[in-house]
Amino acid sequence: MRVRVAGAVGLPLLWNNVVLPRLRLDHRGRTAANALTATGYALAFGGRPRWTSARGLRYGLGCAGIVAVGYAVASAVPPLRRALSAPQDRAPEVSTVEWVVVQIPLGTAYTEELIFRATLEPLLDSEFGDRAGRLLGAAVFGLWHIHPARVAGDSVPATVAFTGAAGLLFGHLYRRTGSAAAPALLHWAVNAGGALVPRLLRGNRTMN
Repeated sequence: MRVRVAGAVGLPLLWNNVVLPRLRLDHRGRTAANALTATGYALAFGGRPRWTSARGLRYGLGCAGIVAVGYAVASAVPPLRRALSAPQDRAPEVSTVEWVVVQIPLGTAYTEELIFRATLEPLLDSEFGDRAGRLLGAAVFGLWHIHPARVAGDSVPATVAFTGAAGLLFGHLYRRTGSAAAPALLHWAVNAGGALVPRLLRGNRTMN
């Protein structure tokens, strides 16, 4: 069992930090490769996403609504509005609509919630207990972001710490609802807002 768990931990890190970068795919290719890899990973390790759970969808939509309100409030505060309106275009070959409707849901929310919350963390919980499973799952989720942080020019330690903390929240939602839909919807809302709000604010500033 420990060998299986070690493989479940190591494969995502190897994929996102070593294999995927060496494939040199464009953004659409990376999204497709991530989604296919996540699906295969879940099938191999017995993932339990339960995407259509009413409880998961209800919690997820509620969390997404809170995120939307948070972005609206931040947009009304001048210092936060200026920070939000700063350019954040890291995939110029992809339109904002495609980014929000396809790339984030499939390449990020579906991929990461299926791998980590619906598959890896239940394995870790079963092997090490709930508390250790939460911490280990969040840590691996943070380490998943090492290469993306380097590519973006962000601080690797800060990125690992921030995404690890986010992983604790996503993991809590999965455990509370038994569905990956809840963390996936929250994950999508945060990232989609981060793509949409800056462009909307810059558009309003141009019009004014």
